[in-house]
Amino acid sequence: MEQMTTLSEIINKLKNEGYTEDFNLSGDSISAGTEVKLHPEHFVVDRHFRFEGESNPDDEAVVYAISSVDGKTKGTLVNSYGMYSDQLSDDMVKALKDRKDL
Repeated sequence: MEQMTTLSEIINKLKNEGYTEDFNLSGDSISAGTEVKLHPEHFVVDRHFRFEGESNPDDEAVVYAISSVDGKTKGTLVNSYGMYSDQLSDDMVKALKDRKDL
């Protein structure tokens, strides 16, 4: 099994697996453009990948592979972590944990 070490490699692999939307944090939801907006109860984090910068803390990030509960939408969300992370509501923090038991 080939090991992927860069953020772009992971994003490209996930796009090939059907995670085509580019999600952004939007208050108490995630969105992809103006067409797609999902609140925490409407999506599941299938997997996540954490990247730690070797010499620069600004390089620390998490890539989330996210699916809507109805299965119609799949995409990725990239967020920094640590002191540079976006402020999230409690519901979003809970939602951005792996939840495969739904």
